[in-house]
Parts: sequence; C-alpha cells; structure tokens
Amino acid sequence: MVDITHKITTLRAATAQAEVQVGKKETIDAVRKNLVPKGNVLEMAKTAGLFAVKNTSAVIPDCHPLPIEYTAVDYEIEERKIRIVFTVKAVYKTGVEVEAMHGASVVALTMYDMLKPIDKDIEIKHIKLLHKKGGKSSFVNEFPIPLRAAVVVCSDTISAGKKEDRAGKVIVDKLNRLDVQVSAYDIIPDETDIIENKVHEYAKNNDLLIFTGGTGLSGRDVTPEALSPLLDRRIPGVEEAIRNYGQQRMPYAMLSRSVAGMAGKCLVLALPGSTNGAAESMDAIFPHILHLFKVTGGQRHD
Repeated sequence: MVDITHKITTLRAATAQAEVQVGKKETIDAVRKNLVPKGNVLEMAKTAGLFAVKNTSAVIPDCHPLPIEYTAVDYEIEERKIRIVFTVKAVYKTGVEVEAMHGASVVALTMYDMLKPIDKDIEIKHIKLLHKKGGKSSFVNEFPIPLRAAVVVCSDTISAGKKEDRAGKVIVDKLNRLDVQVSAYDIIPDETDIIENKVHEYAKNNDLLIFTGGTGLSGRDVTPEALSPLLDRRIPGVEEAIRNYGQQRMPYAMLSRSVAGMAGKCLVLALPGSTNGAAESMDAIFPHILHLFKVTGGQRHD
C-alpha cells in the first residue's frame, strides 16, 4: 500500500453514485410497493452497501483500512431508473472516494440480484465519484503573487564546513513543491546576534522565514531564545501541531522547542535541525499553514 504515515489526519468525505436502469416500468412499481419476491430491495441493498464500505480494504488491495464514521445511502427513483447516491465520511489520513464508489457499486449489484427474476433487462451504469473533500487539494491556497521564503540553517558545525546540511535542503525542496519561491538559503552559526540580524534582514522582504536547527536542549541551542523577543505575536497552535505530529512518530519529539510567530507580516518558524525532524515538521503544517496569509491579509506585496 502507499505510504501515508507522513500525512495528517483530517475529516475526509466523498459522495459517489451508481444507476440501475430497469427494462420496464413495472419493475420500479414493484420496488416502490415492496412486491419484489426476494424482499425489500431498497433496504436490502442499503444494508449490503453499508457492509461493503466497511470492508473495502478487504476487496481492493491498495485501499487502507479506515475508521468509517458515517455512511448515507439515498435513492432517486425515476420511471425506469434508480439513482444511488452514497456518502462516506472518516477522520483519517487518506480519502474515502473508493469506499463511496464501492458502496454505491454493491448497492447496485444487490438491486440487480434481487430484480433479475422479474426483469431480464437490468443494467448498471454511471458509477462515478461526484465530489470529495478533506485531502491535500482542499487546503491549497492560491495567491495573486507567489509567496516568498528565506531558509536559514543554524548550526556551528555546518557553518564551519564540518558537516553537510540536509535539513535546510529538505525544507527548500518542500517549499519548491508548494510553489513558494525560496529567495535565500543561508547557513549561519547558532549565535543570538547573528540570528537576530537574519530576522531583520529577511523578514521585511519575505512572507516566510524558516530557521532549522538550534531548537534542542543543549546550552548551545539558542534559536528559540533569539527569536522570541523579535516576534510580534506567537502562534501556539502551530507549535503544538508540530510537536504533536512528531510525537506520534517519535516520542523524543516532545523535547523539541519549535517556535512559530509573526514578525510584522512575515511568518517566522524555528524547526528542528535533524533531517527527519525538519521533514516531519514541514509535513505537519504545510500546506495548511499558508491559509494564514488568507485570513490575515498579511501577504507581502511587491
């Protein structure tokens, strides 16, 4: 199965349809009046669909087992057609569109099985997804001009050339994939005065300023202390989201001192300096955090 361990949990919803076309009007009359020999078609088919959606992962190999939290089956009955509308919701890391289509399909197949003794001209048609929400595409924001970011690596060993930077490059790559322009990529020692100078240098010309490194518990790690006095306001929810996401994957993440806040109109982040820590922090809050520039109207304007 596809690796979804890096994804965050969100409310996912999908609605799918299937259509059962019958050969004669009398078949629909029998369904409406509950005169089909095999039983109540609408209720039996609905029950089959509910069983199906909860067992989708047992039938479709690449589908993940999901904690299905809501299903609804609605019917639109016409003179020679029954349209099935199947809705599924779950709070999870991956979407439920296949579950919705599977449910609609099994409802239609159940109707076919129950109606075939009285109608030999039944067809199943138009199985398709109608709409879905809650995945990555639901949180994509578009901006009149591209967002611009500066990435600063805080490390004494990397700035001295004793070690190669990887965390900063992970952040740059993630920003590029989000169509955020990286205007600067800088490597500096983890020293308070240098960090402060970089905030003054980059915050005024960028929408995002991301520091990586210097957030540990060593006495040499000073990035949070250097940044905090320069922030006009902290955003605790972002800091909590980073730590919560990390701790679900590595218990040591509770020791992280990640920082998030605004310096003027610039969002300033201090992320862990390890490659995994930086990558997981970015996965925890992007692209969702970019919505900040919509609700505050804080995007930089050239």
